[in-house]
Amino acid sequence: MHVRSESEIEPHEKLMRKARRHRRIVFVNRYFDPDQSATSQMLTDLARGLAATGFEVHVVCSRQLYDDAGARLAACETRFGVQIHRIATTRFGRYRLAGRAIDYASFYVSCAVKLVMLLRNGDVLVAKTDPPLLSILAAPIVKAKRVALINWQQDVFPEIASELGPLRLPLGLDGCLGRLRDASLRTASMNVAIGGRMQEYLATRGIPESKLCVIENWADADAIRPRSTSASALRARLDIADRFVVAYSGNLGRAHDFETLLNAASALSDDARYVFLIIGGGSNTESLRQGVAVRKLNSFRFLPYQPRETLEDSLAAADVHFVSLLPALEGLIVPSKLYGILAAGRALIFLGDRDGEIARVIRRADCGSVVEVGDAGALVQTLRSMSADPEKLSRSGMRARNLLCEEYSLQHALGRWIALLDATG
Repeated sequence: MHVRSESEIEPHEKLMRKARRHRRIVFVNRYFDPDQSATSQMLTDLARGLAATGFEVHVVCSRQLYDDAGARLAACETRFGVQIHRIATTRFGRYRLAGRAIDYASFYVSCAVKLVMLLRNGDVLVAKTDPPLLSILAAPIVKAKRVALINWQQDVFPEIASELGPLRLPLGLDGCLGRLRDASLRTASMNVAIGGRMQEYLATRGIPESKLCVIENWADADAIRPRSTSASALRARLDIADRFVVAYSGNLGRAHDFETLLNAASALSDDARYVFLIIGGGSNTESLRQGVAVRKLNSFRFLPYQPRETLEDSLAAADVHFVSLLPALEGLIVPSKLYGILAAGRALIFLGDRDGEIARVIRRADCGSVVEVGDAGALVQTLRSMSADPEKLSRSGMRARNLLCEEYSLQHALGRWIALLDATG
């Protein structure tokens, strides 16, 4: 992110920065830099940007990393002007539900103690949604401390748990938590949804429109620039330079459908042109690997998460990117991988609801295609059509990049957050 020098800053903005030095913003999220998970990266971008524009920024988080529950990061640290408070929690990790629940509970307890000690009159507390339902924890604390509360809704819980089978809550508990969550959102100064479908859903729960706004997630247009496939070191290293590469980059979780992709890949298994590059990890990684093995598919390549500094190169390895979301989760989640794809200047295929958040973006910008979950035939036809017309695919990628720069860049989002924080009393 480009931070302007003192000579580039207008006099009136210097006055605003001076005033902001007396305004403290406190974020709460389980993970923060140097963690590389999606919500952590978003928070790191925003906290760093706000600190650079004059806000006093604090972050309350755990001492762990998303993929390493055993990590022991410093309890207190200042990075790029942000004061980080890392609280002690249990360390069972993400892979067992009971252990994850205990980790959540320990975070809630330690977080409540830290917030009571840290917050002071006039602060703004921004609560994210990892762990879930932080708004319920935050609401009584901010009332007691006379602090403004903004809930930053990266997802909507407990509805997600109710839709994802293994995480399903008992009906009575589900309803109780939903009512408590709604009450906490109604008491907040503002609730930031990351998509229009999410805003629409929260409105149906009785959250006043005056307390709902949309600020989408983003990508840094300076950190991720379009690069030709021939310039991708990763593509060359994998020896797939002459293939048509369909990539999935990010979390492979229960919210995403991969069966349709497997069926399409099976239908294309006799065509050596196609390669499916899977970069990332998550709860569905092993089942996807097993599906590939059972079908004896040679067209898949699996890689772990790539370092953030190489993201531009790994995104450039693909001719087209693949994004998926189960239709039942529309309004509850928006896959943040969308914005990196747009920044990289790549067309995308969305597998999900035709009126979903990402489907709306694709239609509006004409930067890809939408395929319904389960329609492997349509996915095969889409891939064949895209691979047969590289010029059209390139134009779609350019429209994707233009959309990112115009609406979903880090600088654009930072400006909207600053306006919201300046208006929050």
